[in-house]
Amino acid sequence: MPEKETMQRAKEDLREGKSASTAAGEFVREEIDHVREGKHGARSPQQAIAIGLSKARRAGIPLKPPARGKFNEETRHKAEQDAEKGRTDPKTGPEGSTTRGRSRLKVMRREPKDTISRKALSKQAEKAASKRQKNR
Repeated sequence: MPEKETMQRAKEDLREGKSASTAAGEFVREEIDHVREGKHGARSPQQAIAIGLSKARRAGIPLKPPARGKFNEETRHKAEQDAEKGRTDPKTGPEGSTTRGRSRLKVMRREPKDTISRKALSKQAEKAASKRQKNR
């Protein structure tokens, strides 16, 4: 679940009139930090971004699911489920078993951290920007 500080920054962004994707960026940033700390594992920058966006939707940030045809239908369906969960029952606190959590952290510390290095994130941003340029 998202940290209290992340929720506050995201809500503040929305109050200031910024877009939902800007507010969701706070969750993506949190997820990247978690991967770097070893609290979570991600095999690519795209996966870390997807996890952050999912957390944002579940926390009640009004993000739309991806357009039809952009991603597979399963991904779109999951995004719709997350958005519905955020509208009806947004969860922001800790949950789960401490024993299970501790063993999960132990496993996550063994996951690679270089998947979301500055270089990897930069490469991902350049790739995403080049796609946007082509669509203009």
